[in-house]
Amino acid sequence: MRAYEIISKKRDGGKLYKEEIELFVSGYTQGKILDYQMSALLMAIFLKGMDGDETKDLTWAMMKSGEVLDWDFLPGIKVDKHSTGGVGDKVSLILAPLVASCGVYVPMISGRGLGHTGGTLDKLKSIPGFRTDLSLDEFKKIVSQIKVSIMEQTDQIAPADKKIYALRDVTATVESIPLICSSILSKKFAEGIDALVLDVKVGKGAFMDSERKGITLAKALIEIGAKMKKKIIALITNMNEPLGEAVGNSLEVIEAIEALKGKGPQDLMEVTLALGSYMLILGQKVKGFEEGKRKMKNAIESRDALSKFKEMIKAQGGNVHIIDNYSFLPQAKFEIQVKSSQSGYVKSIDTKRIGLAAVQLGAGRQKLEDKIDHAVGFLIKKRVGDYVEKGETLVQVLANDEGKGEIAKEEILEAHEISKAKSKRLRKVLYLVDRKGVKKL
Repeated sequence: MRAYEIISKKRDGGKLYKEEIELFVSGYTQGKILDYQMSALLMAIFLKGMDGDETKDLTWAMMKSGEVLDWDFLPGIKVDKHSTGGVGDKVSLILAPLVASCGVYVPMISGRGLGHTGGTLDKLKSIPGFRTDLSLDEFKKIVSQIKVSIMEQTDQIAPADKKIYALRDVTATVESIPLICSSILSKKFAEGIDALVLDVKVGKGAFMDSERKGITLAKALIEIGAKMKKKIIALITNMNEPLGEAVGNSLEVIEAIEALKGKGPQDLMEVTLALGSYMLILGQKVKGFEEGKRKMKNAIESRDALSKFKEMIKAQGGNVHIIDNYSFLPQAKFEIQVKSSQSGYVKSIDTKRIGLAAVQLGAGRQKLEDKIDHAVGFLIKKRVGDYVEKGETLVQVLANDEGKGEIAKEEILEAHEISKAKSKRLRKVLYLVDRKGVKKL
C-alpha cells in the first residue's frame, strides 16, 4: 500500500492496520516517506483520532524504530516515572535515587525543558561535569552497578518519535491524545522497563489545563500499557502553583538535595512520596501505599537516598562536592525582591506565567537550540493560601542580567492575585488512575 492510500484512509476516518502503521513509521524513519506525507497523516490522526489498537500499534512501531533495551540480566522489576511537565518540577532528581535506595532498578531516559516547563536534564547539567550524554552501554553499566541512572534520549532510542515530534510541534498536532500516548510510551518502553508511574499534571502550569483532560490522557496511557503488557499507574497532580520553592536549574538541584536531607517543602514531598510509593508497589518491594511512604522516609532519615544520589553524580562524572557545598553550583549575580503591593491572602498564582518569566530570565528555552543559564531562577516565598503583608516578599528573583530580573519581577507581580478573603491551600495529589478506574485522593 502506498503512503497516499494510508493517508486518505485515515483522512476518511478509517482504521489503520498494524502493517500499514509499521510501513509508514519505518518508511519515515528511513527517509522513504517525506515530511509532508507524515505531516498529512498526523493531521488526519489529529482530526479523526485513533482507537486503542491503532495507538498501541503506533507506539509499538515507534518503539521498534530503534533499540529496545534488555534488562533480563538484572533481577527484579524495572520501574520508571514520567511527568507531563510543570514549573518547579524537580521530582525526578529526588525520586530516582530515593526509589533506587529502596531496592528498585530505575533506568530513566529523560528530556530537556521546552516552553514554560523545566526539564530534568537541564537541572542535572547545572552540576559541574555531570554527563547525560551516555552511551547505552554506559547507561546499562551504571544501572547494573548502582540501580539508577538518568540519561538523555539518543538516536538509538525511538528515533521515529524524535522525527515525528519535531513535525507535531510545527503542524499544530501536539495535543492529539493518540500522538501524545505513542510519543511518551515509545520512549519509555524502549528503556526496557516493566512498569511505569505517571505524574499527569493539570492546571494553569500544565499542558493539560483541566482535570478532565488529565484523566482522559491517563486512562489512554494506561490502556495502551495494558495492551503492551506493561503495568501503568497514574497520579493526577495539581500544577496551579509552582511545585516546591525553587524554579530554575541549580536552585532546583539544591532543593532536591535538601529534600534528600529531610528538609524538602511539604508540597514537593507529598508528590514525591506518593509517586514513589506506587513505584515501590509496582516494583514489588512493598504491599501498600503507607508502607511505601515509611520505607522512603526511612531511606531519607538514614541518608541512604542521599548516598544513592551522590553515587549517581559520581558515576556520571559530576562533582559530588555539591552535596555539602552549594557554592560549586552556578551562582547568580543579582537578587531582586518581589514585594506584595497589598496585604491579604494569596488567592492564585498563574503558574504558566511564572514559567514563561523564568524562560525570559534565561532558566529555560523557547527553541531547542537556546542556551540555558543554569544559575538564574526564582524562590517562591508565599504559596496559595498564605497571608502576606504589604511590602513582604512574595518571590526572590535570582538573575545575571539586572534588566531581565526587573522584567521578571513585573511578570511575577502580574501572576499573583491577592485577596482580602481567606483562600485554601491547594491539594497536590488529586486522583489515582489505574485499571480499576479513577479514585479521588
